[in-house]
Amino acid sequence: MLSVSSSSIVRSSLEEMLDSLRQRDENEKPKDLPPALPSRPKLKSRTRPPSPKRMLGRNLVKSDVELVERKEEEGKEVKRNDFEGIKVKEIEDIESPYAMDGVKRKRTRRLCDVSEWDDRMDYFVKKKLHIWCRLRNGQWVSGQIQSTSGEKAMVLLSDDSVVTLPVGDVLPANPDVLEGVDDLMQLSYLNEPSVLHNLQHRYARDIIYSKAGPVLIAINPFKDIQLYGNEFVTAYRKKLLNDPHVYSIADTAYDRMMEDEISQSIIISGESGSGKTETAKIAMEYLAMLGGGSNGIEKEVLQTSYILEAFGNAKTSRNDNSSRFGKLIEMHFSATGRICGAKIQSCRAVQLVNGERSYHIFYQLCAGAPPTLRDKLKLKGASEYKYLNQSGCLVIHDVDDAEEFRKLLEALNTVRISERDQEHAFQMIASVLWLGNITFQVIDNSHVEVVQSEAVANAASLIGCNVNDLIVALSTCQIQAGKDKVAKSLTVEQATDRRDALAKFIYANLFDWIVDQMNRNLAMGKEQTGRSINILDIYGFESFKKNTFEQFLINYANERLQQHVNRHLLKLEQEEYELDGIEWSKVNFEDNQECLDLFEKKPIGLISLLNEESNSVKATGLTFACKLKQHIKSSPCFKSEKEEFCIRHYAGEVRYDATGFLEKNRDELHPDIIQLLSSSDSHLPEDKKFSIPSSDTRVPDFHKQSVSTKFKDNLFKLLQQLENTMPHFICCIKPTDKQLPGMFDKDLVIEQLRCCGVLEVVRISRSGYPTRLKHQEFTDRYDFLLPKDNACQDPLSMSIAILQQFGILSELYQVGYTKLYFRAGQIAALEDVRNQVLQGTLEVQKCFRGHRARRHFHDLKGGVIMLQSFIRGEIARRQFNTKVVSKGKVAREGSDEQLVAVVQIQSAIRGWLARRDRSKLQNSKLLNVDTRKTSRKREVKELPREILPSVVEDLEKRLVKAAAALEQKEKENASLKVQVNQFEARCLEYEAKIRSMEEMRQKQMTSLQASLAAAKNSLGAGDTTGRSGKLEGSLSPHYYDSDDATSMDTPAGHTPVRFSNHSFGVGANKEVNGGVSLLSHLTMEFEQRKQNFDNEAMAIVNLKPGQLHSINPADEFRRLKHRFEEWKKEYKARLKEMKAKVHMLEGKNRRKWWGKKSK
Repeated sequence: MLSVSSSSIVRSSLEEMLDSLRQRDENEKPKDLPPALPSRPKLKSRTRPPSPKRMLGRNLVKSDVELVERKEEEGKEVKRNDFEGIKVKEIEDIESPYAMDGVKRKRTRRLCDVSEWDDRMDYFVKKKLHIWCRLRNGQWVSGQIQSTSGEKAMVLLSDDSVVTLPVGDVLPANPDVLEGVDDLMQLSYLNEPSVLHNLQHRYARDIIYSKAGPVLIAINPFKDIQLYGNEFVTAYRKKLLNDPHVYSIADTAYDRMMEDEISQSIIISGESGSGKTETAKIAMEYLAMLGGGSNGIEKEVLQTSYILEAFGNAKTSRNDNSSRFGKLIEMHFSATGRICGAKIQSCRAVQLVNGERSYHIFYQLCAGAPPTLRDKLKLKGASEYKYLNQSGCLVIHDVDDAEEFRKLLEALNTVRISERDQEHAFQMIASVLWLGNITFQVIDNSHVEVVQSEAVANAASLIGCNVNDLIVALSTCQIQAGKDKVAKSLTVEQATDRRDALAKFIYANLFDWIVDQMNRNLAMGKEQTGRSINILDIYGFESFKKNTFEQFLINYANERLQQHVNRHLLKLEQEEYELDGIEWSKVNFEDNQECLDLFEKKPIGLISLLNEESNSVKATGLTFACKLKQHIKSSPCFKSEKEEFCIRHYAGEVRYDATGFLEKNRDELHPDIIQLLSSSDSHLPEDKKFSIPSSDTRVPDFHKQSVSTKFKDNLFKLLQQLENTMPHFICCIKPTDKQLPGMFDKDLVIEQLRCCGVLEVVRISRSGYPTRLKHQEFTDRYDFLLPKDNACQDPLSMSIAILQQFGILSELYQVGYTKLYFRAGQIAALEDVRNQVLQGTLEVQKCFRGHRARRHFHDLKGGVIMLQSFIRGEIARRQFNTKVVSKGKVAREGSDEQLVAVVQIQSAIRGWLARRDRSKLQNSKLLNVDTRKTSRKREVKELPREILPSVVEDLEKRLVKAAAALEQKEKENASLKVQVNQFEARCLEYEAKIRSMEEMRQKQMTSLQASLAAAKNSLGAGDTTGRSGKLEGSLSPHYYDSDDATSMDTPAGHTPVRFSNHSFGVGANKEVNGGVSLLSHLTMEFEQRKQNFDNEAMAIVNLKPGQLHSINPADEFRRLKHRFEEWKKEYKARLKEMKAKVHMLEGKNRRKWWGKKSK
């Protein structure tokens, strides 16, 4: 555990602590040393306080150490800041969308910038470093200072020319190593030419994204760049890429929304044509890929942008796809991070014709409508409609309106707007086009009447009203005269205004209806989670040759949005530093509060005076301009000339033509038009009909509000919603007004950077304290790093003790009244120590828990093993008892069968022995006959001579017969002897095989007995002994032993048998001969089969090479083996049957034979 030294004891008093922090070393470096360059920070975004759901990273940024070494130099830069303090003055009654909570708002005014780097200029001269110098034409060029003389400097330009310039027009340039950095905070010298050069260097290489602290700068390339797609989405999601990109901003917003459960917002600002709409679509596509689910709602969300562009965007002189409305798209996410719904809010400045093209939908419908729809709506080409052909611009380069209409239909189908509703919406669009073609002709006294044409008939048919009613409503007005109404003809101007007001009202309600339909289909239902990301894409700043009421509202909205950006990036951060009492040199910035006061101040603001004049029937544009000049001419942001007035916006001065302001601000429908629309047969369902305003004087005030008031109220609601989210900012820059790729107008770009306050944001981010923690939060997170004997109790004292414990330099943090403020990356050092301590604690806990788990496991394992041994023992004993019983039965049955087989074999052998004895007996009888014949010959010799010849003749005959008979008998005896010798040889062979089988069986029995003994040893000692004896007694084989034993070889294997050599009676010869005959038959079959198998095997081995193609030896051997196995099985079965028969024969004669043996 870490210990605290005696020098780290802190005082708990806040005053004493603040006094000690203010005592810092103010010594400056020698002036002849070069200014230190800031290191390249590793963090790509502002460091945030540690989230309770995610620990901070453990990597300590090297720039933190370098920042300590440069503390004095930075102190000098802060003191020599080019910006002076902010002058403050209270504002009178001014409306604001932000809750003030009793705190008075303050405004700032930018003073002149003074360049003070004289002390560094000598170093640049000595080292011949590059600088930026401003020529007389205002252009910044690169050069080298040759010498200085008072307030003049001689500069060598890149073209080898030498110019003499004031010192104030010379600024330091960054070294080459910092050329093209992706974050402007990394620049050593943050000045306008350096920033321009860095952005232009990256833009020339198609790197359109850069960082300016927390702000992403996106420069419109006016061409397709390969920076998008699934591969880039995956890379940014897996943090494989960290270069500046819209994907990076959207990914950061998504992660913070999921971790902190706080809604986020992505605010996209910039002038018209800077690429805000495309940037918003790119951000939506990335979020849709991250939050895509199975319901497919992400596809619907993406298609809403295409629909809104078709109905709300138009081509202007500065932008081919200019937004004529502002939209805020809320993308709601579930707890798992999936898109569960969306909502669209719009803030529009309705404008049908602006001098170029009108809304895209008009041209798309005329070019891409199918023939059936075209006939039904009576459509013609876009050039046939006055609302579209007045500007002379009907097409956009490289845009196919017919193809765009086809994509629009797909988008409408995706967001589930029915085909019937689509057709009715197109019907309303066609009615607007035909209304524009209605013309008027002058009759007596400048009064007009509607010219009868197809335009009137088609417009009335599409709106759903009578033709005569439409003509009367457009050409006359009803005036209340007492209790009667009098019809009065209108002038040409009045009739035209009434026609245009009707067309504008229909289109405005159609746009609102489409937005409402998409919101219904994208509604979240019951899946409200409080997690959302809001993407704001609002129309950009506009300045044309002739600026009307629409530009007035659009530029006012941009002023308010810029104030919101300034509030979060510049104002709130610096105000927090001041309120918490930390030392901070304010950074001045271009505040547009004065311009907003000019618009919103009551009762003499632009909007208040416009509404006041709009309520006057006799007021005109000239009277309105005069009134503005009379009341607000003292404002520095306002100038007036006849019917024109000029406003100095944050993005530049804009001259407005007051003509038409009052009429467009009223935007009222005459009761005759209201009655016409109320009586029309609307083609939309009841719940989708256009909202018709009431002419009743008792209607709520909201319906009587002017266009400017409604616009301001909607804008305030929009900004109030953004206030409840954590903002992320994207500043879009338009590099050229020509809308061509590769062009970079430095003056235009730097003007936009000034308007967006990019340089001020970078200065505040670089010199500020992005990481902030309350004292209690800091103590709760890091107090365990202090030793236990630390007696500090209050959070402030413990916070200081922690900082001193780890040697955090005072230059790298500041202590406020309520929070601790750290430089970028400093919290990583504490997080590294904290993670090391936690890791060590986890290691100790891991070892202890592992030991405890292993001990518990061993105890549990011992109990389980013991329980298993009891159960397995019981199972084994039951199985053993069952086997013992079954084995006893099998052994007894097997002994009887073996005894029968032995008896049968013995009977066969004894039969053979009996036949042999019989042959011997017959031979002895023949010998006796020969002896008697010899004796008879001697007797014949003693006979008389007269009897001798006949006797001799008779004897000779008998001798011949006897000799023949003897010869025959000798042959028979010889054949019998051969058979006897064969049988004796086979009997000896059988006897040897039987003996070997007997030995094998004995070995198997011994092995079985050993296995049984091992099984019995696992049981109880007492029980094992008894059962073993019983088993041995029951399994002992009972053999019938004979005195002379022989063996017989059988093809089925070796079967142990015993033969007796005792002879038995002749009465059993018949049965014995049958057994011998059967045995001979089996023997002959064995020999024959053996010979056949040997021959077939040799035939396969001796195959000729030519036969190998048709015959596979391996397959033939497998077939031969299979046939041999089948024959072997069959032969074993027959041999078993033979043994059984032999046993039966032996059983019949056993008692008789043994009876003789016992005598």
